[in-house]
Amino acid sequence: MITQVPGRRERKKAATRKALSGAALRLFLERGYDGVTVAEVADEADTALATLFAHFPAGKEALIFDDGTERREALEAALTERPAGTSALDALETYLANRGAFAESLSPEEQRKRELIISTPVLRAHARSLWMGCEGSLTGLLAEESGRDPQDVSLRLLARYVLELPDLIGADRHSRASLETAFAHLRRGWPDL
Repeated sequence: MITQVPGRRERKKAATRKALSGAALRLFLERGYDGVTVAEVADEADTALATLFAHFPAGKEALIFDDGTERREALEAALTERPAGTSALDALETYLANRGAFAESLSPEEQRKRELIISTPVLRAHARSLWMGCEGSLTGLLAEESGRDPQDVSLRLLARYVLELPDLIGADRHSRASLETAFAHLRRGWPDL
């Protein structure tokens, strides 16, 4: 398989996004989310305000998140590339257990970013919207797994429950234990997955 090397334009766009995200995170951690304007982020990254919005059209809250593509692709891979004999729910639990809200080994900066997201309602809402953006994809994969119709309400419920977990229990003091409890309940409701 030949790996496509990104062209100069793609590398420049990625570098600009990284500079803007890094500047935003630094400023948000220093002064709080509400204490920073998008103009200040653009200045800190040495870019124009129009450039910031070209890269982050969803606005200020999108500055420290990806566009949701990585999240969706990783979630899909957790199911489609799981080891033989691993149930869909086990694969989903393992996937979530290694994500920011539940991961046990975050770097100090990642931990500070996690706390910023949890403590800032608009950031928490944006994170939730990114998770909810995966609902159709997850429901489709669960339908393939179970041989059921993707419109089966029980599959849509399961997908929604799984995707709500980061927002619902990610801020719990013992979030990993809460995740295990949640999946124990999900396994009782969907024993075939």
